[in-house]
Amino acid sequence: MTSSRAIRQTTRRIFLGAQGLRAGWSILLFAGIFALIFVGFAKLVGHFTHSPRNVVLHVQILYVGEGMALVSLFAAVCVMSAIERRSPLAFGFQGDAKRVRFLTGAALGVVAMSFSVLVLVGLHAATLDVRPVQSADLVPALSWAGGFLLVGLFEESALRGYLQYTLARGIGFWWSAIALSILFGAIHGFNANETHVGVLVAAAFGFVFCMSLWYTGSLFWAIGFHAAWDWTESYLFGALDSGASVEGHLFSLHPAGHVLLSGGTVGPEGSIVQIPILAAIALLMKFWWGRRATPVFGMRRGLQRP
Repeated sequence: MTSSRAIRQTTRRIFLGAQGLRAGWSILLFAGIFALIFVGFAKLVGHFTHSPRNVVLHVQILYVGEGMALVSLFAAVCVMSAIERRSPLAFGFQGDAKRVRFLTGAALGVVAMSFSVLVLVGLHAATLDVRPVQSADLVPALSWAGGFLLVGLFEESALRGYLQYTLARGIGFWWSAIALSILFGAIHGFNANETHVGVLVAAAFGFVFCMSLWYTGSLFWAIGFHAAWDWTESYLFGALDSGASVEGHLFSLHPAGHVLLSGGTVGPEGSIVQIPILAAIALLMKFWWGRRATPVFGMRRGLQRP
């Protein structure tokens, strides 16, 4: 009897902690639910669509792929929220000034990428072909904006949402931010035309987005910045993104010179120029949001509760 009780207590300690299901098990269960739903969607959609891997990304493919990923992610979050007795919005979608956060993030995303292109052209690391803007460009511009909004929503919700909140329960906010930023960079490493600099820049982006979560307590700024950055890079300037370009982009940016500066087949995200730009954004965050007496998100020594 005593032995049976000891086994139950040991099992309970393995799976449960002071805040319920331990972070590691929560993450494994979350990842399994997401993967199961997403693979099911992919198999279903695969019977009706054919989306070969190409260097030119079509807007319809972007909507289908990101839409499936978002629905799968939301379903996984809802299941875990029910298990953990939390709101599905608790993982980055609460807090004040949501609209302002999103719009300021989007505005800075456009400015930052435009400045990156200006620097690359000024250093003769890229050439920019421009053409007159016409009213007919409005529809594709909005279509791609919607597509990249889905990208920002999915990637930020996946890596800086549930995973960041949950991993922080186990190892603290900043260690989880470092780990997931490294993961973000590593995922980019699977792109066919990625470089070491591109992976480093992606990881740095991930950490900057985690900083915004720490200061604001929500994902809205990061989603706005992420979506606007991608839209400005891929559609507005027609730059390569890990070797891929989007269909019907407005202008055309071509890399020139040494790959370390130009980014080569990765595009502007593979340029070493991005490192000081991201550092400047991080300092701007510290100056603007760091004036608070205490951070909005969590506690100084880690995350207590989402």
